[in-house]
Amino acid sequence: MTLLLLWAVGGWAQNKYDNPDTIVVARDGTGEFRNVAEAIEVCRAFMDYHKVIYVKNGTYKEKLVLPQWLQNIEICGESAEHTIITYDDHANILWPETGKPMGTFRTYTLKVEGNDITFRNITIENNAARLGQAVALFTEGDRLRFVGCRLLGNQDTVYTGTAGSRLYFSDCLISGTTDFIFGPATAWFENCTIESRANSYITAASTPQNQPFGYVFNHCRLIAQAGVTKVYLGRPWRDYGYTLFMNCELGAHIRPEGWHHWEQHREQTARYSEYNNHGLGADTQNRVAWSRQLTRKEAEKISPAVVFKTENSWLPY
Repeated sequence: MTLLLLWAVGGWAQNKYDNPDTIVVARDGTGEFRNVAEAIEVCRAFMDYHKVIYVKNGTYKEKLVLPQWLQNIEICGESAEHTIITYDDHANILWPETGKPMGTFRTYTLKVEGNDITFRNITIENNAARLGQAVALFTEGDRLRFVGCRLLGNQDTVYTGTAGSRLYFSDCLISGTTDFIFGPATAWFENCTIESRANSYITAASTPQNQPFGYVFNHCRLIAQAGVTKVYLGRPWRDYGYTLFMNCELGAHIRPEGWHHWEQHREQTARYSEYNNHGLGADTQNRVAWSRQLTRKEAEKISPAVVFKTENSWLPY
């Protein structure tokens, strides 16, 4: 669909979608649009009201960008299992503009540049074969929420791509092989299921040194597909990577040492912690010496209000 040019002399031209009413998307033609991209295009820039794009069950093969001028949008699926946004780019596909491999950061199925955007009850998937890095979700915006979603891929499923941005994942399934949650953002994962598809690494935080928090997993469940038995909780993509698992169920696939340094010197700077975990992978007696077990007093100080506090506070619920 051609991008709608809605500017007129003195302001916006009349746009019937410039209101808080819900837009319906359906592949079978029963909605106002058949593709999610078409619905995104009619949303006004910098909306000061909440706009819902309701997506009916179906498979939507789309490579989507929510640009930075969009805000206050909620994309809500009819059901997480049957409302699927999918694409299949991977890092070794040749980029048409250069004839060179695409690289990791262009492979996304969905890129979110805008702030204050919510995704609910929807699957975001990169279903490329295991031929290289393949991002399903690429976030750049601040104050993003993912509630009851499924984020599926292999290597590099979720890229939290902007330092200082704040992300909240609640009741989500996140599935992948290697470093499938990675990047510099601050992210809280509440009651999520984290599924490993291969013997590899779950997280690869690149938290900046001056950022007090990176990834916090609280009351999450770590599971693995059949045959997966040796998985690290994380490795620091950059110095000072921060990851904390607390009150989580760690399956038997988690390696006894728990963490990997990636490069030897990062043992001196990585900020890796656990608290009050349980399950067959939660035994801490053989954890690497450079990880920490928080005290109860330390853990009680960690909450979304604290983790997301910057010059402008944010509570995601």
